[in-house]
Amino acid sequence: MDAVIDETLRLYTAVIFHERVANEDYELKGTGITIKKDQVVHIPIYAIHRDPEHFADPEVFRPERFLTENIAHNPYTYLPFGAGPRNCLGMRLAQLEIKLALFNLVHRYVFHATEKPLEQGVTGFLIIPKSVDLRIEKRT
Repeated sequence: MDAVIDETLRLYTAVIFHERVANEDYELKGTGITIKKDQVVHIPIYAIHRDPEHFADPEVFRPERFLTENIAHNPYTYLPFGAGPRNCLGMRLAQLEIKLALFNLVHRYVFHATEKPLEQGVTGFLIIPKSVDLRIEKRT
């Protein structure tokens, strides 16, 4: 489930970029680039998540890329909640809320795979609500 959530957040991140302001001059090692104090640094998360240099077939939904044995990307190229000491304080709460929402959907609905492709080539799902009688019978 974590891999599915991570891949979904990679493709459909809530924040498309981060901005930081330098509080002192900083030279990026090995580049010759100096970030001056009070200069705004723009980090394009959407572009990084869809860059083929970091993720093979970046437009394809492949949750298996986030399984422990398959992780091949640099951890700082996956930034749905930021990274380092200034990452999102609510990250764990947001991940828990996502899992609870998914459990709730799976509990209340039946999902059937279809052959109809969606816009980005992902196989779609047909969602059929469970009948009220079925849910009541199932729980008693």
